[in-house]
Amino acid sequence: MDIQILNFVQEHCHNGLTDFIFPLITSLGNFGAVWIAAAVALLISKKYRAWGVMLLAVLLLTHVLGEYLIKPIVARPRPFLAFPGRILLIRPPAGYSFPSGHTATAFCSAVILWKADRRFGISAAVLAALIAFSRVFLFVHYPTDVLAGLILGVICAFVVIFVYNKTFKLKK
Repeated sequence: MDIQILNFVQEHCHNGLTDFIFPLITSLGNFGAVWIAAAVALLISKKYRAWGVMLLAVLLLTHVLGEYLIKPIVARPRPFLAFPGRILLIRPPAGYSFPSGHTATAFCSAVILWKADRRFGISAAVLAALIAFSRVFLFVHYPTDVLAGLILGVICAFVVIFVYNKTFKLKK
């Protein structure tokens, strides 16, 4: 089913507009840049400072677990390596495919931002979903990589919130 979904997206979702937009959307997740910027914005505000700390913590936790623990264990080749011949719209990413790091960081951030303020969370959730879809669209992840990234990000976010609350008695 993974390959069927991947092929469906490749065959039915590409056009001039999407081929332009999705590389831009995915680039927002590169190096966690948009999420780090959000964390800095939260840190500046006294009201949201704790959430900024949690956002930085969850980004670090999610990155370490995904990139240094799970990816080397699973060692799944990316779709463009398993099915060569497709022209990529972005520079080929290095490393393994499972789980999607872009998706994991997007969804861990969306949860933190949602918990900080629903208004932040709605925008973050939409952006997270677009980033996640972009990874399949760009043929650099399988749908299950994205699903696993989503699950990893959400779990890490709730762990960080729980630990922070137990340690510092979060005020909301």
